[in-house]
This record gives sequence, structure tokens and C-alpha cells, in this order.
Amino acid sequence: MTDIHFLPAHEQATKIAAGDIGAVELLDHYLKRVETYNDALNAVIWMDEPGARARAIATDQARARGDRLGPLAGVPMTIKESYNLVGSPSTWGNPAWKDHFPERNALSVQRLLDSGANIFGKTNVPFMLADWQSFNDIYGTTNNPWDLSLTPGGSSGGSAAAMAAGLSGIEIGSDIGASIRNPAHYCGVCGHKPTYGIIPGHGQKPPGIVADSDIAVLGPIARSSLDLEIALDIMAGAGQPDGSAWTLDLKPARHNKLSDFRVAVMTSAPGFDVDTDYQACLSDIADKLAASGATVSRTARPDIDIAHAYETYILLLRAATSGALSDEQLDRFKDIVASSSSDDKSYLTLMARAGTLSHKEWLRLNNERRLMARKWAAFFDDYDVLICPAAAGPAFPQNQIGERQDRMIDVNGHLQPSTDQMFWAGYSNIVDLPSTVIPAGKTPSGLPVGLQAVAAYGEDRTSLALCRLIEESFGGFTPPPGYS
Repeated sequence: MTDIHFLPAHEQATKIAAGDIGAVELLDHYLKRVETYNDALNAVIWMDEPGARARAIATDQARARGDRLGPLAGVPMTIKESYNLVGSPSTWGNPAWKDHFPERNALSVQRLLDSGANIFGKTNVPFMLADWQSFNDIYGTTNNPWDLSLTPGGSSGGSAAAMAAGLSGIEIGSDIGASIRNPAHYCGVCGHKPTYGIIPGHGQKPPGIVADSDIAVLGPIARSSLDLEIALDIMAGAGQPDGSAWTLDLKPARHNKLSDFRVAVMTSAPGFDVDTDYQACLSDIADKLAASGATVSRTARPDIDIAHAYETYILLLRAATSGALSDEQLDRFKDIVASSSSDDKSYLTLMARAGTLSHKEWLRLNNERRLMARKWAAFFDDYDVLICPAAAGPAFPQNQIGERQDRMIDVNGHLQPSTDQMFWAGYSNIVDLPSTVIPAGKTPSGLPVGLQAVAAYGEDRTSLALCRLIEESFGGFTPPPGYS
């Protein structure tokens, strides 16, 4: 059973179905790993061992009877703390909600349970899911398994850390500002941000909220692209009651061979620098793709102004999250807007403008977004996928002092606000596009970095297929040292 904890979830499910390992045995193996490694990581912050054991016993009994098993039958998994799971707290890292215990499972959680997955725990998040670090006053700080002094990312930081350290078989997160993508990148695992709306958000919302948020999506985190696709198939599809009139029909992947793909590669952007070692890893992938026969362009881009895309994204992003603002925060934002100049594009000022937008101004921004979406669609007439960074560099040191926009990171010897790298979160997400993050190599210091593969609207299977072929041809997930 050596290293079974690092196997992709679909391979674990195959071994359970074949009787090579029991579901109870595999659960006990993961529970032992949590006991061994989680104190230092603080990735898993809640567990239900009795409930998980009962499900594992039921899976073993079903296999013994010859019952048909689901695609993830018996696979032990954890889920992001913000998902509703009956019997567990769903606090979003907010002490005001520490006693919030939902009465129904989130739709995605129920679909995963129905597929046979054995949910045994929950993983850590930042306060209100609003940081690229994962810490809060309820559960404390989660650390990166590659280096405990570094962030694992956020807001699905506990999810990605658990996957990288082999504490879980598969995971699910959420993403509005790269909250699936940057943790996957920082921890050296895989994550998929689906096309907006194809996975219903039911049960992954703050207490009392039922309306879907603009931009935000749910999606899987795993150790292989194939696991991402399997989880996507389980989670996606219309939900009741607001999805009762439609049926999901995702397009098939455009190609099934590397040599057929047309790939644009973008390693940096004007005004949004990227660590040179990270750029080198992405360039190496581009070279390998070209050597495999793929059509590769290092200059092709959607016809969109970079600075305008960033500003529009931040305004729409922070408008989407403005419902959580207190009266005091709103008054502060009004003062900031009143005292700022029109050419002030700092993150704090953009956030303040977003929190105080008139509906007329939001409608203008939304129209700008739709114009950008048309330009992305035209780009995908000529290219199948855009490969770009998921962040400005590899994981950065934990820093919980001050407000997020005041925390600086080092990019190529220059300090910049950590929020500048939000460009890579929003460039494609603002127009609802799917993107997949997989490992793209390691920097000379030994830290993992990921490539972000962006596909056309509704063509999730295309980015997933390219990433699966890259994994098969050039290598994928490798575990961090010290977690054998």
C-alpha cells in the first residue's frame, strides 16, 4: 500500500472496486496520515471519523455483494470548509458564524456522496474566503507542505495543501479570484475553474444567502487532470429550482493529440510582471509542446487592453463581494472615493469604488465585460487554449500583518502589492471562461509552479484534455519531500 495516498482518486476507486484494497483500509490509511502530518500543516480542521467509517463499511459490503459502484466509491476525501455538510460547521472562517451548522448538504457535496466518495473531513479557508493565504481566528493558519513558512494559497488553501501532502483522495474548492487556481499552483497540484454557472452554487454560500454571486464558481482540486474531469462530471449539471429548464451539454475536447492543438503562450503582461524562474518553466512547456507538433504562438493574445481588463475585473469582483460590507466599511469607502483622483487605480481605491458603484455604472462595466467576451471568442477561433501564469510567482512567505493590499511580495527583486497578481485571476475569469491549472515544473529553489490553461466558453473539456496530455507526456504531480 506504499504511496497509495498519492494515487489519483480514480485509481484508488479502481483498486477498491477490484478488491485490491478495502474502503475501510484506505480510510484508516488516510486518517493515520492526518494524525501524522496535519499538526504542522493545519490543513484538515474538522473530521467525522464515525460517519466516514460507516460509509466505508457500506462500500466494502456493496463490493462484496457485487453491486455496481460509483466512480469515486470508497475514495476518502475532504472538502472546503465553506461547503455545507450536515453535522459540520460551515463558518467561512468568520467567528460570527462559528455556530453555523447547516441542515442540508450542498448540492455538489450530495452529488459526490452519491458517487460513492467518502467525505471524512473539512479543510481550512481564510476569513470570508477573501485572501491568497488561509488563516482565520477559528482554525488558525494553514501552511504549505513544500515549505511551512509559505502560504498554500487561498481561499482553497487547506484543500490544496491536503492534496499535496497526501491527506485526502480528492477535494473541492471555489473560485472568484483564483481561489482554486492559485492554491493548486502554490502547492503543485491540479485545479479546475469551470465555466461560470455549470456547477450550481447551492449550499456553498454564507448563512442566509441563496442567490448566486457574480463571477464565483465551484470546482475540483486533485492530483491529476483526469480526476478533475471525473469530479466535474459529478458536480456539474442543473440544480433545482432555478435550473429546471436547462440541461448541461459540454462540448467535447477539440483534440485528443498534442500535435493537433493550437496553443498561445503568455508568460507575462505589461504592468504585471512574473517571476523569471516561473516564466522559464512555462517557456519550457511551450518548447515541449512545439517539439510534440503542436502549433505554438508566444505572441497571440485576445485583442483586449491589459490595464482595462484588470481594472474592470477588480471593480466587478469587489462589487460582487460588496454585500458583506459593514456600514462602517461602506462609510470608509465613500470617504476614499470622495478624496481620490480619477486616475487613482490603486487596489484600495478600486475596491472602494466597487463597493459604492451605482447600478448604472455596474451596467456599463457589465457591458464592457461582454465586449471583452466577444474578443475572447474571436481569439478562440484561431487558438484552442491560452497558457498563462496562475500568479506572479511561486508561493510567498506567510504575512498576516495589515490589509491584503498592503502586504508586499518580491517579484524579480522588486516589491509589489500582493493584489497586483490578481490580474492573472481575472483576465479570463471576468468573462466566465474555464481554466485548468496543473504542475508546470519547479523553480531552482524547489518550489512548484503551475500553468493555467484557458479554454473557450463551455469548452472545459478542451483545457482538461490538453492538461491531461501534458501530464502524460511531460510529467504531472510530484509529492513534496517529507510526506512519503
